[in-house]
Amino acid sequence: MALDGNADQSFSRRAMRAELLDAETELRLAYAWRDERDEQALHRLITAYMRLAVSMAAKFRRYGAPMNDLIQEASLGLMKAADKFDPDRGVRFSTYAVWWIKASIQDHVMRNWSMVRTGSTSSQKSLFFNMRRVQAQIEREASARGETLDGHQLRQRIATEVGVSLADVEMMEGRLSGSDFSLNATQSSDEEGREWIDALEDEGRQADAVVEQRHDTETLRGWLVEALAALNERERFIVRERKLREAPRTLESLGHELGLSKERVRQLEAAAFVKMRKSLEGRSREVHQFLV
Repeated sequence: MALDGNADQSFSRRAMRAELLDAETELRLAYAWRDERDEQALHRLITAYMRLAVSMAAKFRRYGAPMNDLIQEASLGLMKAADKFDPDRGVRFSTYAVWWIKASIQDHVMRNWSMVRTGSTSSQKSLFFNMRRVQAQIEREASARGETLDGHQLRQRIATEVGVSLADVEMMEGRLSGSDFSLNATQSSDEEGREWIDALEDEGRQADAVVEQRHDTETLRGWLVEALAALNERERFIVRERKLREAPRTLESLGHELGLSKERVRQLEAAAFVKMRKSLEGRSREVHQFLV
């Protein structure tokens, strides 16, 4: 039931002209839908109370959501209420539907208020929709007593009144202070101005650290190439397979391939490391640690 800017006004007027149901008719329609899944009864029940949905949607316009979106969310809440309503409980449908309509609208407002999730618990939702009212009431009462509250005292009393933590009040105060801003927006009216994202600190490594590490890595690689060149072909093969592979091979597998015992492969490996240490002597501790 998508509505545009003009259609929602027409829809609202039609909703206000819908029939008013007496308790007996309402009950009969509710039973017809629950027991017989009579869609005509459901449609009549929903249409009759659409004025309630529109009226409640209008109360949330101050949160900045388009009225047509609020009406659609209110309608969804009304339909959920009609689907779940149990006429045997002895309450009027309007009384039951109010809760579903309000919950649907509130969820929509909170989902669209900010890209950051505004509230997830019932107490945080209550704080979102009541914080300004509670704050105004506390300020009026303090003023009547001739009392002046600083920001911390005011937030503390709001937390006590609503039954939430001080941290929740501080978080919600930030959420309600304004809408989201794009990091790609320019810092001035000049289109050539710097974007806000350019002012964020770069948490990556700085260029000098990258260059230094690259230089050290290249130097280390050169030293290792020289050290490996001092080995014979079989020793180089053992060192490569044991130390330079992503998944090092076992002494047993190398011995099987070379036709040697596991102990002999270990001896050749140890001898190769001794040769490499001599080649690298006095060059770098990092290379010696690699060979340990």
